[in-house]
Order: sequence, then C-alpha cells, then structure tokens
Amino acid sequence: MWQRAQELIPGGVNSPVRSFGSVGGEPFFVRRGAGAWVEDTEGNRYLDYVQSWGPLILGHAHPVVVEALEKQLREGTSYGLITEAEVEMAERLVRLVPSLEMVRLVNSGTEATMSALRLARAATGRDRFLKFTGCYHGHADPFLVAAGSGVATLGLPNSPGVPDAAVETTALLPFNDLDRVEELFRKQGDEFAAVFLEPAMGNAGFIPPEPGFLEGLREVTERHGALLVFDEVMTGFRLGLGGAQARYGVTPDLTTLGKVIGAGLPVGAFGGRRDLMERMAPTGPVYQAGTLSGNPLATAAGNAQLAFLEREDPYTELEEYGRLLVQGTVDALQAAGIPASGTAHGSMWGVFFHEGPVRSFEDAKEADTDAFGRFHRALLRQGVLFAPSPFEAGFISVVHGPSELEATLTAVGKAAQEVSTGSTV
Repeated sequence: MWQRAQELIPGGVNSPVRSFGSVGGEPFFVRRGAGAWVEDTEGNRYLDYVQSWGPLILGHAHPVVVEALEKQLREGTSYGLITEAEVEMAERLVRLVPSLEMVRLVNSGTEATMSALRLARAATGRDRFLKFTGCYHGHADPFLVAAGSGVATLGLPNSPGVPDAAVETTALLPFNDLDRVEELFRKQGDEFAAVFLEPAMGNAGFIPPEPGFLEGLREVTERHGALLVFDEVMTGFRLGLGGAQARYGVTPDLTTLGKVIGAGLPVGAFGGRRDLMERMAPTGPVYQAGTLSGNPLATAAGNAQLAFLEREDPYTELEEYGRLLVQGTVDALQAAGIPASGTAHGSMWGVFFHEGPVRSFEDAKEADTDAFGRFHRALLRQGVLFAPSPFEAGFISVVHGPSELEATLTAVGKAAQEVSTGSTV
C-alpha cells in the first residue's frame, strides 16, 4: 500500500506530517477508528492521541455525531443554498465564544485565516501584520514563513513558490516575548493591520502563553489601531467552551475557528465584532465565497458535537487526564535519564524532550528530536500513537478514561527505558 501511495501521491501522503518523516519508519494505514482507538489495515490497534489533529473531542465515531450524519445523508450532502443548520451553528458560536458577534463559515482553517487577514487589512487600510515564529495559520502565502508544524518538521524555513512580495508585509517575532512586540510597535505600530497568533501554540508542540503576554498584545494593538486576531483553529473548544480567549480572559477583535466545530468534517469559520464582519460581502465590499461553506454534513456533525460539549461540559475531567498523562510521561522520561518537560490545558497537551521551560518555538527547537523519534517508534510497538512529530500538540477525547491512561503510562515507561538503553523492552 505504501509503495502504491508513493507512486501516485507526492511523498505518499496528502498532508506532509502523515509521512512519519520526522519520527522514522513507515506510516501505517488506518482502517477504522472507534472511541479512543484507531485500527490499521493489518489489524493492529493503537490508543490514539492524534484524534484527527484535534476535531474528535468525542473520539472516533461517537454515536451523537454518527446519528446526526446518518440523518443528514438521507436528506442530501450539499445544496449550495442556505440551511437552518448554518444559522444554528452561528448562534451557538456567538453564544459561546466571547469575541464573536457575527461569524462566517468556510471550509478550512486556512480559508478562515486568509479571510480574516483580508478583512483586517480592509478594515485598517494597512498591509503589514505580525505573526509569531512557530505559529501555523494554514498554508496561504502570507503566513507560510517560520510556520512551525509540518514546515518545521520538514526543516523548511518557508516554501518555494511563495514570492518575496507575498511575505514582505509579514513581520516575525518569538512567541511570549512582549518586550519585542512593544519595541516593534513603538517604531512602526501605525503600519500594522493586525497581530495574528495561536493564543496557545499547538504547532510547535503545546506552548501556553505566559501571564501578561496576551493582555499585553491586547493593549498594544488597541493603542496603535491594529486588530488582534486569535487563531483558535486548534484551541477553540479544546481549551474550554469559549476557547483560549475565555480561558485566559482576553478578547480579540477577530477569531478563526475550525477542527472541533465540524467534528471531523472539513470546516472553518472566522468572526468577531459586528462592525468588522459587516464589511464582508454581500453586506460590504470585502469578498469571500465558497460553494461548500457551511455544508450540511459539517454543520450537522458540528452542531451535534458542540451541543454535547455545551450540555456535558467535560473540560475538568479532560484537563485532569491531560495533567496525569503529561506528569506520568515526564516522570518516566526523567527516570530513564531523558530531559523532559510538558504542559496540559483543557484537552490539549504536549511533552518536550527538553528540560524546560519551553516558552517559544526557539526553545522547542532545542529539544532532542532524535530521541523523540525513537520514543515514538517504541510507543507504536506498545500500541500507543502520539503525534508523529515533535512539533505538534496532543489531544484527548472524552472517551479516554482510567484504563486508557493506565495502558498509556505503562507503554510510556517501557518506551522510555527502550530509548535510554537502546534495547527493545
């Protein structure tokens, strides 16, 4: 299967991190997912901490999502016309996410961020924007520089095919370095349309904001007339019902969303203040469109998942699982003589092969990525799947429970010893 894939698909994959290139070995092919597990085409089962890179907070094939999809499939897959489900999703997002007064549904996180940037530039009449090294905002040209995630995994500082003109208005600074932001804005603040960031980084491993960082960005952007844009494609509904902005108490001007709001189907959204969003066509002159935006399958699955999260509010249990997982993993690695540190917020978590603290992508790059690759391969042999990259966050679902945690930490202990001794445990 792998040979067939490489003959017909570049690198054998349709998204680079799936190649397992940064952890070594060949990727497995998934046959099915059920709850906290995935099964490959050879019948091997793995405890899954990728969860489709975030959207499956209810786990694989959760009954409430399956039921919603089955019902919608019988009524049609796409109309290219407005549906009640789009309005229901918009109402739910506006009710739960503090910054949203209006919202536009799109098909992906990349669409959401490129549209938010276009809107920010139109609203301010400025072209420049600031992003932070290691923050990934999709593969649109202006964002594809020092972008973390797959770009970092592959060792690419940016990408061929991105013209200089596309990134000449993109400014870069390290995450969590408010002093550098304030210095830049003192000199050139009136040139910036926006500051874009993942409020907690998920594409350089999981790196939360330090106290005062988000608050400082809010104050700097307001003072200089720039917009603050939170890319919550990963953190939205993962760090809590209101996302990172509710958890950390900082409200941006615009927010981009994805992942969880579609429960595993292609979807994205951007929204914010009413005066900004009313600039979007057809109300205003800023153009954006998409035949499949807000498609019936994505809204059916997403509404079912979000309704479950609102009703059950599982975030306390999710965060406790993450805390125990990270602490147990760090303890096992350190006991094996391997430097390690990590953090869990909400249902996102990350462990670095680095003694810490890890405050930025620059810190994350100092981690022992070779040791992580050996650890990842050892874990797979124990039936546990962590993200196949040292520069990705991990994700927990509501169906990860005590037995899954026990099995994971047992496997982690064996994998840590294997890395330390160089022999298979």
